Amino acid sequence: MSEARNSVWSKTVLEKVKKDLIIRKRELEEQLASLSSEQVSDGQVQDVGDQALTSIMESLRSSLQSTEVDEYKHIVRALEMIEEGIYGVCADCGQTVSEKRLKIFPNAVRCLICQEAAEENH
Repeated sequence: MSEARNSVWSKTVLEKVKKDLIIRKRELEEQLASLSSEQVSDGQVQDVGDQALTSIMESLRSSLQSTEVDEYKHIVRALEMIEEGIYGVCADCGQTVSEKRLKIFPNAVRCLICQEAAEENH
């Protein structure tokens, strides 16, 4: 059955997508490792201005890290979907996700119509 679902996606297209996702996954792993080991402050006594700047930098780093973790999870799920033979199939309606959408957002799990509906409901 999974072969039938992925019949719209040629093996060549799926291998290219998989390769691109793996490359991005590795980039994110490196960035996340760097962010988690990076120190915002040098540990010296700071005045109020330095403390505020340090706080802002820590908040930005945390936000960036959270965004990258979310993207990482989406990529891992997309790779699982390729292996399961359901990549490019909308999780909500079961229709094919457009190739154009997947090129822009390779870890999309919904077609554009279902994604818009999901965003309206949140």
